[in-house]
Amino acid sequence: MDVSIIIPTYNRLWCLSKAIESCRNTQCQSEIIVVDDGSTDGTWKWLQAQEDVIAIWQPNQGQTWAINRGTLMAKGQYIRFLDSDDILCDGTIDKQFQTAIATEATLVYSRVDSMEYESGRITECPEPPLWDDFLAIQLGETYGSHFLGMLFHRDLVEKVPRRPDFAYREDRMFLLEVGLLNPKLAHVSGCAGYWVKHEQQMQGNYRGMKATATNWQHLNIYKRILSELYQRGELTSRRRKAACKVLWPLAHWIALRHPEEACEVAEWIYQLDPDFRPPELGLLGQMYKQLGFRATERVLSIRRNFLRQLGRYPKTPKPHQFSV
Repeated sequence: MDVSIIIPTYNRLWCLSKAIESCRNTQCQSEIIVVDDGSTDGTWKWLQAQEDVIAIWQPNQGQTWAINRGTLMAKGQYIRFLDSDDILCDGTIDKQFQTAIATEATLVYSRVDSMEYESGRITECPEPPLWDDFLAIQLGETYGSHFLGMLFHRDLVEKVPRRPDFAYREDRMFLLEVGLLNPKLAHVSGCAGYWVKHEQQMQGNYRGMKATATNWQHLNIYKRILSELYQRGELTSRRRKAACKVLWPLAHWIALRHPEEACEVAEWIYQLDPDFRPPELGLLGQMYKQLGFRATERVLSIRRNFLRQLGRYPKTPKPHQFSV
């Protein structure tokens, strides 16, 4: 078997057929493995009628467990992961596999664009350049594509199982741990597939305790990875600066509910990069420069509370909303 495509799914019958269809009709020998994580919308019955799909059912345990279950069944020399609401472009599997064989790459990557489910409107992402430091890119230096645009040699996947303890950010943990293995990279130009945006998006619906857990996991991923790089003597200035680009907005979000912990993150950022400059412009940028993180966040908190009393500020902002 050349390529195994692993698709975890839970109550996504409304979009699963498009994801599977985008994996069919390959020239290389491929297998489509779909793991139904205890769906209740008729997914399992529908899957049993798909003769070219290896269907696996399990009680509802979460996407990470489903991915690992599918990986155990995979026979391909190379493996790719696809969420059940996303779509691959025609020819992606063959193009990336052919490139992998020709270059002996252990990781092949391409651009991933986003698509709005309702309108079908596509937003094109920048074409990634040749990555000379996979970890710097994935830590946050610049656009790092998406795992649906990547083809992994099975040796990488077997060494880096997906982690249920980082379930809300396990894709980020996976890519960073893959980076620690120093994979041999190859690039295939063009769009590999579409990250489909819709109202049921998991990360878009993280609120309250889930939102807090999501960002706690994100922070601890960076602590683990940067600690490992430091111990190896591989925490370069470039990687430090890349990490700070992600840790800074994360500190903002943490400050909404846990200001002391947020200040600790801010202090860590300046330890990683003493030359760090907050990216905010205008008055807010001047406040961080003149007052510092702690005092600025205190002012912003007062402002948020005032707006909340006026009914003009959301009670439970999403993790990616760094509104002031």
